This record gives sequence, structure tokens and C-alpha cells, in this order.
Amino acid sequence: MKIRIANLEDAQGILNIYAPYILDTAVSFETSVPTISVFKNRIKEGLITYPWVVAEVDQKIVGYAYASAHRSRCAYSWSADSSAYISPSFHGKGIAHKLYEYIFSILEKQYVVNVFAGITLPNEKSVGFHEALGFVKIGHYKKVGYKLDCWHDVGWWQKELISVDKPREIIPFEKVQYEI
Repeated sequence: MKIRIANLEDAQGILNIYAPYILDTAVSFETSVPTISVFKNRIKEGLITYPWVVAEVDQKIVGYAYASAHRSRCAYSWSADSSAYISPSFHGKGIAHKLYEYIFSILEKQYVVNVFAGITLPNEKSVGFHEALGFVKIGHYKKVGYKLDCWHDVGWWQKELISVDKPREIIPFEKVQYEI
């Protein structure tokens, strides 16, 4: 398995993994699959500030993870959201864990203090995965999303990446020094 920074040429491979989560599950609250051009723009815009990484097996993308802004107000700058999606045939192989390790190591270099994960509930696998990585449940939104003919709750988990009294200025991903 190879892990690397995503690029625009990866958009179709990433979208192939993401589309079933949109169409067949409530894991994502998107209800229609974005076009390839829209998705390429998400990657392009996302990589300015936060990391996107992919996992490849035999030169095929089998998973990806990314970080994004937690909220848009300036005071939230030191907090990011994280997401990981893995091709179903590669579940349980530690790929999401490796992807998150890379994302978190980069976020630390950017001086991001907290990372959050929103999980559509119930989802014991995702909850267990995040808690095994040190995330702690901090909130629960009831009936916050309606998809696939029913209401869904979302739980929120938080992981402190670095502990500081006063944060340093965030370094955008496109300017941070990292190694993969």
C-alpha cells in the first residue's frame, strides 16, 4: 500500500469510492453525486488549506482522507474536521488508520489544535475506529438529517492534536513542510 497526497487526477478514483456512500448510505448527507469538475474543484480548493491523502494498492485508489474547516469564523481556525472513506473490499485492513495518521501529522505541523469527526448514528464501526484513535464524544445532534426516508442523528467526536495555551498562526497546507 502506498499513501500520498491527492491530486486533481485522483478525482475520479476518489469519487468512485465516495459515490456509493452518497447513494446507498446515510454516512454522507450529500444526496447526489457531484460532477467530476465539482469534485476536482473541492480537491483543488481543499489542498490550499488542508491535506487530502489517498491510499493506493496496485496503483488503484482504495481509500482517501481529508481535513476541512470546522467552521468559517476566524476563532475556529485552529480546529479542523476529518473524514475518511475506504473502498468496501478494503475495510478492516488498517487503511483508514494509516490515512488518519498522515492527516494528523500534517495538521500538527500546521498548528491545528483540535480535529473533529461527525458520525451519522448508529455506526458502531466508525465510533469504535475514532475512539481507538483517541477521539472523545462531545455532542449528539438528534434527527439532524433526513435521508433515505428517515431521520438520522449525528454524533461529534473531538481529538486534541496539540496542547497550547496560545495558538500559533495556522500554516496553510500548500506552505507546510511535510514528508510522506
